[in-house]
Amino acid sequence: MSLTLYQLDGCPYCEKVADRLDELDIDYDSVWVEALHSKRNEVKRVSGQRGVPVLVDEDRGVTMAESDRILEFIESTYAPEARSA
Repeated sequence: MSLTLYQLDGCPYCEKVADRLDELDIDYDSVWVEALHSKRNEVKRVSGQRGVPVLVDEDRGVTMAESDRILEFIESTYAPEARSA
C-alpha cells in the first residue's frame, strides 16, 4: 500500500484524516507542507491545487483533496480491510 498524506502542522482537517488513518492502523507517508499557499508547489504539482489535506493513493491511482471526501474514500476502501485483519 502506498499512501501519501500532504498536510500542514496544526491543520484540523489534516489531523482528522491522519487520526483516522492511525485508528485504522494504515501505513502512510506524511509530507508536511509550508503554511503559505504560495509555497505549496509540491501539493499543486500532485493535485492541481494548493489546499490541504491531499491524499495520494498510488496503488489505486487516486489523488484527492477535501477531508470529508478523503475520509469517505478511506472508509469505503480501507476500513473493511482493517476490520477483517
